[in-house]
Amino acid sequence: MSWQTLEQEDIELAEFGRARFARRPAYLATVRQDGSPRVHPVTPIVGGGHLFIFMEPTSPKGHDLRRDGRYALHASVEDTAGGGGEFLITGRGALVENVELRAEAIRHASYSPADRYILFELSIETAFSTTYDPDGTPVRKRWRRAQTQSRDQ
Repeated sequence: MSWQTLEQEDIELAEFGRARFARRPAYLATVRQDGSPRVHPVTPIVGGGHLFIFMEPTSPKGHDLRRDGRYALHASVEDTAGGGGEFLITGRGALVENVELRAEAIRHASYSPADRYILFELSIETAFSTTYDPDGTPVRKRWRRAQTQSRDQ
């Protein structure tokens, strides 16, 4: 599912995720050829109902996503007290070769992607957030593709 689906089904969680991804780099976990995890800092781009990441064409994360599209993308908390909350999504990445989609990603980017960069769109299968009430109680929110949101405390 696209970012747009998340927005349509759980706008509050989507807006929280958008804000978390806009603040600082997030961490993309991919699957190496031997099955072990690999983690990379990335700058996610949310816009036009899509979630994109640009990267160097020789990047190991690009090789991982081309071979096995599974990923997890995590926007960390701001401090040891859980400041700002965290946001995690999982899904599959797909190489984008469509010129119009590339232009859409560039329009929404907070930086100027180099012409040599390759582009992936990340589909979303799950989304998860954790924030903290003033008393420190964690508030967790989950969304799964083709399901409505649930709330656990």
